[in-house]
Amino acid sequence: MGNKTISVSDEAYARLKAMKKPGESFSDVINRLTSRKRLSELARVLSDEDGEILETTIAALRSRSRKRISRLIGELGNNDTGHIIHN
Repeated sequence: MGNKTISVSDEAYARLKAMKKPGESFSDVINRLTSRKRLSELARVLSDEDGEILETTIAALRSRSRKRISRLIGELGNNDTGHIIHN
């Protein structure tokens, strides 16, 4: 793998340096900060209480969305073929 030289502001350098863990290169920091996290990597980010609040909130929002979708489908009129009937 090759190397590239980039220019960053003093502020950006200071922020990047502050996020650097012992033994980590700047490339390692950039890769860590820009990689997509797997859900399993997020375990223990929230307290149990906050996790429960989040789960309850998500469930309530999903329920409201399902009810709204059902209501809208009913208002639009849905025939047996699954196509929306336009009046």
